[in-house]
Amino acid sequence: MGYVANYTRVFANRPAVLAAWNELNGAIKESMDLRRYELATIAAALRLRSSYCSLGHGQVLAEKFVGADSIPGIVMDPQAAGLTPVELAVMALADKVAAGAADMTENDLTELRALGVEDAEILDVVLAAAARCFFSSVLDAVGAQPDAAFRALDPAMRQALTVGRPIEASPTEERRS
Repeated sequence: MGYVANYTRVFANRPAVLAAWNELNGAIKESMDLRRYELATIAAALRLRSSYCSLGHGQVLAEKFVGADSIPGIVMDPQAAGLTPVELAVMALADKVAAGAADMTENDLTELRALGVEDAEILDVVLAAAARCFFSSVLDAVGAQPDAAFRALDPAMRQALTVGRPIEASPTEERRS
């Protein structure tokens, strides 16, 4: 990446946890369509108000799948963003998991089932959202700000995805302070 990410600095205190996270996250992504994973992850990160994770995964979604112009629409009004019914249901389920899994019922899974999504694929969405709850919570609990590199993102996309902690100041901005 050309710099040490703030999340790496956090987990440098517990490298075994970072290694386990990378293994868990890799296992979750391995069984999922990457676009679906990114949509579920963004939905969970937005619910958690995790700027760091929203920006990181929004960047991946933009670069690999939808373009920067589509991100504000996906964030602000997914129904009008040109997503498929399955993608909308994936985002809705991930949002529910992040909002409070203890309040969920079997009915929260019916929309995806009705769209023909198999139980293993539904579990993948739940796993992606629950894993995001862990990672986002750790970063926010220790005050990790999104990396200054995110300042280079498209301004509308950056604004839509900055939903919690602000992006850290760039070295140039810090020198001016």
